[in-house]
Amino acid sequence: MKPDALAAELAEGRVRGAYLVGGGEALLRDEAVAALERSVLGEKPSDFNLDRLDGDATTAGALRDALRMLPVFAERRLVLLREPAGGRGAWKSICEALPALVREQTDSPCVLVVVAGALDRRTAWVKAFGDALVECEAPRHARELAAFVKADAKRLGVALESGVAEALVERVGANLLGLRSELEKASLLAGPGAKIAVRHVTDSVADLAEQPIWDLTDAIGEGRADDALIVLAKALGAGAPAPVVLGTLASHFRKLLRVRSGGGVAAPPFVQRKLESQARRYLPLRLYACVRAIHETDEALKGQSSLPHELLLERLVLGLSA
Repeated sequence: MKPDALAAELAEGRVRGAYLVGGGEALLRDEAVAALERSVLGEKPSDFNLDRLDGDATTAGALRDALRMLPVFAERRLVLLREPAGGRGAWKSICEALPALVREQTDSPCVLVVVAGALDRRTAWVKAFGDALVECEAPRHARELAAFVKADAKRLGVALESGVAEALVERVGANLLGLRSELEKASLLAGPGAKIAVRHVTDSVADLAEQPIWDLTDAIGEGRADDALIVLAKALGAGAPAPVVLGTLASHFRKLLRVRSGGGVAAPPFVQRKLESQARRYLPLRLYACVRAIHETDEALKGQSSLPHELLLERLVLGLSA
């Protein structure tokens, strides 16, 4: 099934005993897992009813034990198993055990969700999930990608002028994380309550391509505060709008948080390695604090502070680099 079919199923209150969330698009995988967590666990604390297992570190026996535990003060519990990046550890034995474990989930109060990247549909463990395989592949056609942008704009609560979605697709391509990131930056550039126009897309994407924004995120992620301030000054001096710089920082730190939490990010291998290296500098709570600081700076840029935009960004960059 596609992610939208999963969403429709969950909206009707139907929750299966086991799901395989697989495919090459990390954003769709993360959203499918989040939807399943909400449906299985609801708004109640998940301390006792959520097990996150890493395929690198767990075993078939540990997975079996987790699935046989009963929920605590809740109707259901959730076991989330992520495939190891290289198929290492005890993953082979886990795959051999999965068909039987999936069959046992039919009447179980525990829901199993396995998250994986590329899938070999010929293998027994993949076949065991049947139509509970949630296929998370990015659309490739321009019309489908534009539809994704329009749906994302609706989720964000922002309005698009005619041609904006198509302009974003033309500049970014079939990268859903990139499309979402650029849409958020264009929204910041347009301002609260304003429609995003094609010129906002042109300005924000062009500025990112021409200014040393990525040097800034590298310097911050590596803790080089002095270098980060120098790069920030160069970017602002060359005309990069403050909301666009802030949007880039927000996107970067959300990626670091996703990587630090064990999630995936759609990016070339060298970018993945850089994100992993930077994410290791921060504890998860520290990354949450950084994202919160970025949000507070966003509110300040929108008029809740009388300080100059340059000073607000400098203060933020120093804090993020610490």
